[in-house]
Amino acid sequence: MTARARGEASGTQHVSASSAHASSTADQASVERLEAEGLAAAQRVLTQEADALVRLARELDERIGRALDILADVTGRVIVTGMGKSGHIARKIAATFASTGTPAQFVHPAEASHGDLGMVTAGDAVVALSNSGETFELADIVSHTRRWSIPLIAITANAGSTLGAAADITLALPKVGEAGSMAIAPTTSTTMMLALGDALAVALLERKGFSTEDFHALHPGGKLGQKLLRVADLMHLGKELPLISVESGMQEAILEMTAKTYGCVGAIDATGHLAGIVTDGDLRRHMGVDLMHRTVREVMTAHPRTIRPGALAAEALHVMNEKSITSLFVLEDGKPVGIVRLHDCLKAGVA
Repeated sequence: MTARARGEASGTQHVSASSAHASSTADQASVERLEAEGLAAAQRVLTQEADALVRLARELDERIGRALDILADVTGRVIVTGMGKSGHIARKIAATFASTGTPAQFVHPAEASHGDLGMVTAGDAVVALSNSGETFELADIVSHTRRWSIPLIAITANAGSTLGAAADITLALPKVGEAGSMAIAPTTSTTMMLALGDALAVALLERKGFSTEDFHALHPGGKLGQKLLRVADLMHLGKELPLISVESGMQEAILEMTAKTYGCVGAIDATGHLAGIVTDGDLRRHMGVDLMHRTVREVMTAHPRTIRPGALAAEALHVMNEKSITSLFVLEDGKPVGIVRLHDCLKAGVA
């Protein structure tokens, strides 16, 4: 290859490398621009919806109290209904009511027109969702409530609509635009509906005095249910309890410990109160030729850590971990009514 040819080839390679570098830089800049635009759009939507919720809270009035009066007086179920995206929100609101102590169900308005109106009966109340208030599919269920004097609560952005005019109570949503540059998909409006449904459910559970125990009864599964388990739900009872008199001999105590396999035995006095416990550790500390000739009172640990049957299982687990023990006697008025083990808590998913 001549010197001239080599020079031309070198120049071509240099141009190609420069072009590739420029293209890579442009691609990176394009990616960064798209990421920045996406972040800005997401922040804009969240800010718009948050502002709408603040406005909704500010504009609530005494009608929310009257709606709660209606819901609190329901002897049947709260029927929640809506079409399209409002229907999806209605399903969630019904589920929230049901899980917080207010019997509720979702009824699809179109299915209601084909027989499911039979689900809506005297003693019920209906909560109907429609942003426009003119959803055609709601007509039959609204007419049904008027015919049978079933209370109707409307959630709509158009208080003067057909739905708003027919309802006993209308909870009006602020008239704010939907999120996004096109502002056509239900976003801000459905967020407000959902939040208002949560507000009704929570205010209602507080009015009813709904407790954590009630909540656990409706949520026995899942992490939340596990966290709300009580010691009484896990403790061993009756003949399973390793108990012996404080005046018994250690030979009898060891037999009881071996038979019940808790690694301890509870020592009770003449009145049935727990006076102490004997553990594997106590046996090791008192090991000697005279151990079998001693009484339980002489070997036991007095005033052991105990727990109430109504305490959370998580509290029992904390005590056992903190004290490096594997069992706790459960006392009621000083008398043993059960025993709970570390293993019981872990097996139940309490952590």
